[in-house]
Amino acid sequence: MIAKLGKVLALVCGLGMVAIWAEPASAQMSDVKEKPPMYSYISFWNIPRGQWGEMEKADAADQKVVEKALASGTIVGYGFDTTLLHQPDGPTHDQWWSAMSMSGLLSVLDQFYKSGSATTPVLGSATKHWDNIYVSRYYNWHPGSWKDLYTSASCFKLKADAPSDALDTLSKSFFVPLMEKMMSEGAVHEYEVDTEAYHTQPVSTFCIVELTANADALDKISAAIRESFKANPTYGPAFESMVDWTDHRDDLSRTNAAYK
Repeated sequence: MIAKLGKVLALVCGLGMVAIWAEPASAQMSDVKEKPPMYSYISFWNIPRGQWGEMEKADAADQKVVEKALASGTIVGYGFDTTLLHQPDGPTHDQWWSAMSMSGLLSVLDQFYKSGSATTPVLGSATKHWDNIYVSRYYNWHPGSWKDLYTSASCFKLKADAPSDALDTLSKSFFVPLMEKMMSEGAVHEYEVDTEAYHTQPVSTFCIVELTANADALDKISAAIRESFKANPTYGPAFESMVDWTDHRDDLSRTNAAYK
């Protein structure tokens, strides 16, 4: 679910996740509904540069497992990411898949363990590794498969005094309307607003993730945000009042992905 936004989602959030349409926030919220939970499992790896070619081979082998799970309906999507914004202790690669149930999600993980792909030499060469399970109730996707997309992700922490429904409000008022418009124009193929299903980070942390069609789409989203901000200058303060920026981070990756 994320090498993400560098300047793009940083700009999205820096401008208050401005809604793309000019209607009042209340009108937008009435059109956005919370969906059934979608779960995503993501494995992060820091692979030595000399082993990147071997990692590509391992991903190709693992793709057979997730393709079969996608075809059967066990999962709804999967992807393989290579990091573009490298950090000293961050991942170089990740692999993820999404399902509409925890049982579907973990059944794929079981297949990887049973097949031995979780203990291949290239994964054994990793200097760091960690996993997360996320859940989203605001998401959408285009069915299809793509290579060399850009995945942008931006993670934030809500302020301690933020309302209990702050994430719902932000999603319905700002993020979902923007991303739905970007999807309708072909700039975005998938988006989701994630929180951890099993917490390894503060409970108030949430992440915004999107798969963009190409680099031009990143510019298109950025331009749409700027124009929206000019038209709706009151939306920014709402975001600023709910979000603690001290723990903000962005990621940007290249992605091969498929959704059913």
